[in-house]
Amino acid sequence: MAIRVPRIIKKSSTSLDVPKGHFAVYVGEQQKKRFVIPISYLSQPSFQDLLSQAEEEFSFNHPMGGITIPCREDIFIDITSQFRI
Repeated sequence: MAIRVPRIIKKSSTSLDVPKGHFAVYVGEQQKKRFVIPISYLSQPSFQDLLSQAEEEFSFNHPMGGITIPCREDIFIDITSQFRI
């Protein structure tokens, strides 16, 4: 049995680190961490649920200047590691 590794490119700190076909999201409840993820995640129902949660909490005024997902980092990684893209 193989161990599945998340397709998150990496934790990132600058806009120059975002390759074509990816986008940055900020994840966390208190301290936000920036992740670069594939655009294809947008089609995943569980990712859409996370975005809905972000919309409810932040509306469209994201304090970090990008998409902010208000969940724990380990939950985000657990959810996204299950995507088959």
